[in-house]
Amino acid sequence: MKGNSSRLRLLDILRGFAVMGTLGTNIWIFAHMGDINEMFSSNGIQWWESIQQFIKVFVLFLINGKMLGLLTIMFGVGLEMKYQQTLRKGNTWPGIYIWTSIILMTEGLIHFIIVMEYDILMSYGVTAIIVAFIIRGGDRAIKRTMKIVGGLHGAVMLLLLSFGVYLAVTGGQLTLGDMKESILLYKEGSWLQQVQYRLDNFIFLRSEAIFVIPMNIFLFLLGVRLMRSGYFSPDADGRQKRKKLLNLGLGIGIPLNLLIFIPGGGFDLPMRYLFAPILALGYIGLIAKLVESSEKLSLWNRFEQVGKMSLSSYVIQNVLCSVIFYGWGVGIGGHLNPLTIIAVWLLLCCFQMMFAFIWLKRFRFGPMESARRFTSNLFSRT
Repeated sequence: MKGNSSRLRLLDILRGFAVMGTLGTNIWIFAHMGDINEMFSSNGIQWWESIQQFIKVFVLFLINGKMLGLLTIMFGVGLEMKYQQTLRKGNTWPGIYIWTSIILMTEGLIHFIIVMEYDILMSYGVTAIIVAFIIRGGDRAIKRTMKIVGGLHGAVMLLLLSFGVYLAVTGGQLTLGDMKESILLYKEGSWLQQVQYRLDNFIFLRSEAIFVIPMNIFLFLLGVRLMRSGYFSPDADGRQKRKKLLNLGLGIGIPLNLLIFIPGGGFDLPMRYLFAPILALGYIGLIAKLVESSEKLSLWNRFEQVGKMSLSSYVIQNVLCSVIFYGWGVGIGGHLNPLTIIAVWLLLCCFQMMFAFIWLKRFRFGPMESARRFTSNLFSRT
């Protein structure tokens, strides 16, 4: 399970899988000009109305929230690796990691302003700073924090779940708001007008990034605990633990996430923010099992390369989608059916894999990863 270096190959494969899967969620926002209702069943179109709608909902069942959850867990794994590396070198923790997290927040802010209002990097930067101090308190502090923030987030989600059950029983319809204004902006507005829109509505457009911080903290810490407990170890014990993730994650996560097929949209938010991370754990076990059974499959190399430059891949895919779908670019947004959108997603994934392959042939790190290392080194010298 190890690559040519000390990196655990499985971790990079999972990062690559999560990043390209995240695009599979975000592409519906891009393709429908910022209309987030298209990610959920609250758009008034039911999955049984056509085979294309069924395929769309099925794809969202597989990825919506799951890849975000997986990516968040992997960020926690990366934080733990940085922590252990710092201890081995005898350096102070969190030390330079705070600057690294501030850089991540800054990158997210730039990404939010000039590319996409649903950026996750800012939220990850804030979460990383919080978690960096928590893990310094040891396993007891980690477990206590997970209970507190997990309980808080779970209570809010259960309230939303109760509301969803009420809607399902009464035949009500959940809506995430009228998006006509933003649709028109992304269809006909210039890039500068879109930038101005994001700046003018900064607090509102960052509400999800704030809302998910408790969930992020929990999943970061979960990633830390999985790493410490040997779930990513290449030995027999690690394989046995990943098998448990596979059985529990898929066995519990699939039934819960099937609630997306209940009309009305009442279960959409609990599914994305509560049930999806459970299935994400199953994906860790499933991908690990597939890699173990066919380690020489070239597809894993492509996933691994995307994972090695996951930050660059995440930003590049969103830049490409902006150019392809928005009116100031190619402008095909709002004109594609679900199957065509899925086809564009898969083509962009192929492009990302090819780009990562070519780039890493010549450079050790991705473009943004190189810039971050350079900036972090500057701070470490001051």
